[in-house]
Amino acid sequence: MTFAGSRDRVEAGLVPEAGFEFDSFSIDGLPRKPGVELARSLLRAGRAVGECRRILHRRRPGVVLGAGSFVAGPMVVAAASMRIPAALTEADAHLGLANRLAAPFARRVFLSYAIQGLEPPKYRVVGRPIPARSKPMPRAEARAKLGLPEGPVLAVFGARAGARRLNEFAVEAWGSDGPTVLHLSGERDYEALRGAVRRDAYRLLPTVEEFGAALSAADLAVSRSGGTVWELAAAGLPAILVPFPHATADHQTKNARYFERGGGAVLVPESEIGLIPGLVAELLADAARLKEMSEAMRALGREDAADRIAEEVIELAATRG
Repeated sequence: MTFAGSRDRVEAGLVPEAGFEFDSFSIDGLPRKPGVELARSLLRAGRAVGECRRILHRRRPGVVLGAGSFVAGPMVVAAASMRIPAALTEADAHLGLANRLAAPFARRVFLSYAIQGLEPPKYRVVGRPIPARSKPMPRAEARAKLGLPEGPVLAVFGARAGARRLNEFAVEAWGSDGPTVLHLSGERDYEALRGAVRRDAYRLLPTVEEFGAALSAADLAVSRSGGTVWELAAAGLPAILVPFPHATADHQTKNARYFERGGGAVLVPESEIGLIPGLVAELLADAARLKEMSEAMRALGREDAADRIAEEVIELAATRG
């Protein structure tokens, strides 16, 4: 198995660090508005298809799996032009622009959520695979790893790059008083926030190597509702979900509604963020409700997502003529 992607994105470093071979090609995102930049991006995407064909000629794969971002499109198109079976994954409750453009060239599209109008056999709802570093562990072990005490623990998760409004609000709400807090702010916002924390029971970290420990150590999470929601579900962690209001097609709200309808989460729009401290206090004081939400979250998660995708990708590889 080998990987391919942009030389300017995080995968260019992460993949070799993980011990896999990596091929790079030049690609960037498509602007949402018509204009000169869109035309230039389309030309670059066309050139990227040629680069991807050269990579495929050299690697000779049996199948191609695209992870759904704009990086995947040229590779899936190149694969289709060479009659190599290709599949795509979609992480959100909305088929993104890159996947909408690439889907006609794919034989299978794996969805995290059911999306109206996208039906089998081409579209399969499988949930979203979670990385090994996010696998849950026993609570006592997780708290020992992170130096957290006994008693209720609130986790606050922004995003890998930070979620400024949510990060600033958390420090304002609990930086001086409240429950034990484990706050993963992301690298971008960490330095700006650390001076506002005034108590030892508020653990502010940019990130942790084992995200599964952070998930398992908490009783309740306050989080954005991007791909992290599936990691919350796998850990059975009840959540207050605050969708990023400017996400494309408001897909974070759609993600959050899925888990709210299932009973594992409460959706709070960012415009009503002031309601969260009272809701946190209410939930942390209600062990029975937290247990119900935890069970609901775990039931909504799909632990076999990675296995199902792997099995179908192997089947697709066998169809190559």
